[in-house]
Amino acid sequence: MLSLEHLTKIYADGTRALADINLSVRESEIVALIGGSGCGKTTLLRLIAGLDKASAGAIRLDDETITEPHPAIGIVFQEPRLLPWLSVADNVAFGLEALSTPERKARVEHALEKIGLAEHERRWPRDLSGGQQQRVAIARAFVAHPKVLLLDEPFSALDAFTRASLHEHLLTLWEETRPTVVLVTHDVQEAVTLADRAIVMQPKPGRIFDELPLSLARPRDKTGLPFETSVRRVLTALDHSLNTPHQEQPRERDRQAAALWW
Repeated sequence: MLSLEHLTKIYADGTRALADINLSVRESEIVALIGGSGCGKTTLLRLIAGLDKASAGAIRLDDETITEPHPAIGIVFQEPRLLPWLSVADNVAFGLEALSTPERKARVEHALEKIGLAEHERRWPRDLSGGQQQRVAIARAFVAHPKVLLLDEPFSALDAFTRASLHEHLLTLWEETRPTVVLVTHDVQEAVTLADRAIVMQPKPGRIFDELPLSLARPRDKTGLPFETSVRRVLTALDHSLNTPHQEQPRERDRQAAALWW
């Protein structure tokens, strides 16, 4: 289990990026962090990744406290960050030096097959489209078999068709090893498509405003009423998060009223 306990981040200039974040993410759960600009979503992801240090509180993976980058935690950024001097296959294999050559080769070939790039394994990153490059980055993250995978808006720069295709590839890879996934996104439909739970954050300072379960069977039918209802629930919570004073907390009657309204 990934556990965030009273997590706070204050920058050197006094800016309070995060305030008293408490969150538990179950093993194999996919959680989406969503909220307005300035609510600290990416800051929170960087803290979990060990790329930055919290001002207060703790991050624990099982019984271990996370204070620096950890081999059990992988991350995919907004841009692919591929190494241009390595082939597609070597980019996916990067970081697997501890494995035997046959196992490393088998993992890479399997991942490239799953994301539809098996025929491109010897190509250079510059020869790929943006969507293909991001597929390579996702495959590279999964072949290490992380316990936790962090996704920092990895699909935000892609067109809708490519994004939908990558959602399918991501879930295909996730189904095999089922890591815990924390996804940062601004796209409500993306959150409902991928996540088991949406965490709505409130800005200035960043804090959790509401948690919404997304109990929809996979694969999810985007044309069905349950999907549309879930999208509207998240949109309603987002709207409230931007218009509710920090002292007020979301109430059950607010959620019931929103459900009735929609």
